[in-house]
Amino acid sequence: MEQEKIYQIALSLLPGVGPVTAKNLIAYAGSIEEIFKLTDKALNKIPGIGKQLAINIKNKEVLKRAEAEIRFIEKHKIKLSYFLDKDYPPRLKQCDDAPLIIFQKGPANHNNDKAISIVGTRKATDYGLEMCKTIIKEFTEDGHRPIIISGLAYGIDICAHQAAMDNDLETVAVLGHGLDIIYPAAHKKYAREIARTGGLVSDFPSKSGFDKKHFIKRNRIIAGLSDATLVIESREKGGALITADIAHSYNRDVFAVPGRRVDKSSSGCNQLIRRNIAALVESAADIEYFMGWEKNRKKQSNKQIELFPELTEQEERIVKTIQENEPVEIDVLCQMLKISPGKISPVLLDLEFAGVVKALPGKSYKINTNIFL
Repeated sequence: MEQEKIYQIALSLLPGVGPVTAKNLIAYAGSIEEIFKLTDKALNKIPGIGKQLAINIKNKEVLKRAEAEIRFIEKHKIKLSYFLDKDYPPRLKQCDDAPLIIFQKGPANHNNDKAISIVGTRKATDYGLEMCKTIIKEFTEDGHRPIIISGLAYGIDICAHQAAMDNDLETVAVLGHGLDIIYPAAHKKYAREIARTGGLVSDFPSKSGFDKKHFIKRNRIIAGLSDATLVIESREKGGALITADIAHSYNRDVFAVPGRRVDKSSSGCNQLIRRNIAALVESAADIEYFMGWEKNRKKQSNKQIELFPELTEQEERIVKTIQENEPVEIDVLCQMLKISPGKISPVLLDLEFAGVVKALPGKSYKINTNIFL
């Protein structure tokens, strides 16, 4: 398995090989390992593979670099997801240009039934920051627990992450560099908290360095991980508009908070609305309406779970965590609750026999709603 991961990383490191080319190579060779075993003659016969790319593939240095990356992710307990793996984020997998692999630090569950990215200007006004906090708080007040995705940048991004954590929501920060560094450095303390309860995600290996193109590239992941993208304050040019355009190209919903004509910090949002790329929203209720989210569904569920007074304190913790993150894999559940698989498995089995939870394929669990009918 480790050798397979080395080949996966190596392919992603090859100069001139993007997600589409990588997938074509795999389809032609039959497996990712076979790509590195093809002869020069065989490589040159593959459409779109020139002489230089064939040389890059045969260069053994890329495998050494991949081996070093394996050691790095093992040391720092970073999760590697290959695009054919079951745990690869399902929303991202639907995108044609989804990265071959992604790295993740933290227990974030990408199978959450609601996921929204919130992006905007780095130079946010008090109005923009307040709108960001209010909308996220309103989600929870209406009984929704979406995973909040952003880019850890100054302004709206970090506000979205903080507001999510303040309201006990999972949040994911998508980085434009490897997980060996945090940029900006001032957000290291927030990154640690995000990694503890949510996730830091990147498709860049360690020692990638800083490059403006990297941050533009990471915007497709922010958009791809989400059901919808909300833009709160943006000038006429900027990363937030790029993210919105990418989300639109993925046929994902796009929303924007409008501003006055004289507010330059909202000119980009007004532009998105004017171009019919984004729907105008002023509250969480607007987003919930467009997305078809049933109001108070989770709140009602909370009351129903309380009808089981015979549950032990540990069982109640497990049920509550499953309810808030369903469907949730057992490994993720163990990380969230800090309980070993050996201890949680018999408890889950008891809850399943009692009809409180339901086991799903892939060792995932959800609340058994049939018991309430």
